Amino acid sequence: MKIASTTSDFRTIPSDDHLERVRHIAKAGFKYIDLSFYDIDKKNSPFMLENYKEYVENLKELANELGIKYVQAHLPNCNPLDEENFDEYLECTIRAIEICGMLGIENAVIHTGWMDNITKEQYFEMNLEALKPLFPAMEKSNVNVLIENSAKANMGNKYFFFTGADMKEFIEYVNHPLLHACWDLGHANIEGHQYKDIIALGDDLRALHVHDNYGKSDQHIALFCGTLNMDEVMTALIDINYKGYFTFEADNTISFGQTWQLKRRKFEKDTRLFNPSTEMLDAAEKFLFEIGKACLSAYGIYEE
Repeated sequence: MKIASTTSDFRTIPSDDHLERVRHIAKAGFKYIDLSFYDIDKKNSPFMLENYKEYVENLKELANELGIKYVQAHLPNCNPLDEENFDEYLECTIRAIEICGMLGIENAVIHTGWMDNITKEQYFEMNLEALKPLFPAMEKSNVNVLIENSAKANMGNKYFFFTGADMKEFIEYVNHPLLHACWDLGHANIEGHQYKDIIALGDDLRALHVHDNYGKSDQHIALFCGTLNMDEVMTALIDINYKGYFTFEADNTISFGQTWQLKRRKFEKDTRLFNPSTEMLDAAEKFLFEIGKACLSAYGIYEE
């Protein structure tokens, strides 16, 4: 199994400089990159400007220069059940899928929509309708879109995918050959189960989000800094003959000043240490790589 990491690890680098983010991930030892469109900005992102194809060509050239490969992506963080912002969601998400196709990225993770006071049946119906407009772009670009599990600690009373069985049921309900699953280990750690979910997903499991927490909230920290049991995970992955990448999403291993679950008090007289420096992030990225390599090597499945 090969190890990847996400460009969101270096989000203190300006959001329009994905090239520099990729350079830092490669410097840490990663040969495989998860390209994050998570916070794509319709007005300012280089991926949404008229000359976006030139920017994508620059990413291709950089990959050749560094000897790395783009293997996974995270589509924009939008709620497709939010009717007011649906058109913007659709435009940004279709563009991201198109770019995945241009870069040879086969798997792109999406958040399905959420809403208060709906049943599981309504959730399935509404999210199918929200996904349908993506099908032409998926088919044209030959990109798998992967639904992701969450945790009740994140979603409150909103119905979402908390188990592998529910995700499998939805994939079969949609019945599109390019719709599959990403299993988020950190979210599952909060829910308290991994093995049965990974087994339930089986061949539909095409990607992972690898990160840890203390089992209470969504922290996105490095493995072995929390309570996640990696023996359970590794056994399940081997039992289903998982063929995807071991992709870190531990982008708060060194936490930023203002993130969803981790907010640092600001001292107005001086903020030079409010966010970690790029040098700190470089060290954390190397740490992630070594942890990933150790996990896979322990089970004899590490690949360069």
